[in-house]
Amino acid sequence: MTQIVSLSLYRFAGLGNRLWALAMMGLGRRALARTPDIGFWKLCGSGTGEGFTPVPNTAVYAILATWPDAATARARTEGAPLFRRYRARASECWTVLLTPTSARGHWSGTAPFQVSAPPPQGALAALTRATIKPRILTRFWGRVAPISARIGSDSNVAFKIGIGEVPWLHQVTFSIWPDAETMAAFARTGPHAEAIAAVRAEGWFREELYARFAIHSDAGTWNGASPLARLEVA
Repeated sequence: MTQIVSLSLYRFAGLGNRLWALAMMGLGRRALARTPDIGFWKLCGSGTGEGFTPVPNTAVYAILATWPDAATARARTEGAPLFRRYRARASECWTVLLTPTSARGHWSGTAPFQVSAPPPQGALAALTRATIKPRILTRFWGRVAPISARIGSDSNVAFKIGIGEVPWLHQVTFSIWPDAETMAAFARTGPHAEAIAAVRAEGWFREELYARFAIHSDAGTWNGASPLARLEVA
């Protein structure tokens, strides 16, 4: 079987729904862990701005999970009790299913993604996760603004979001690109390349994970449409 990774994003309107979503970061853990067939999972908040910032976005939350196959992933993200509760409260939601094509590093001491598919020839998704050392927080977040601005202005990026388990310390970036060449060109130049060089030279992260995925399918909308529609137009 081919492992499938799901990333489900939920947007909440109104103070009551946002407070509920914030509380579920702790209260939802047991229900999510009990979901049949689920493997690795994380409940995450999000950042504001393009890409990610240290300022939390109280309206958007995410559930990332791994599943044994696509049929199971689709059935659970649509029908499992916790996912239904999130969807019932949300004003908008979108789930993308992904197949891991490369992964190195760890997340909470685990290598969560099982690579069984070849690198995609077309569109792909990239995920970077890091635990930031507290002593370099100021330097790390000082690098973020120009990277966030640049990725936000890049018309080649079909989708991008910053999420995380713990504000400021645990950060995840997720983005979708039309092809590997376009993504690599962004990573090799400008403020992003400078930040990577600083990470390596100064050892900013306690733990890090880098993964790429082929895009399997999606359901729902984000900002009124499927983000994958931008790939089809391109």
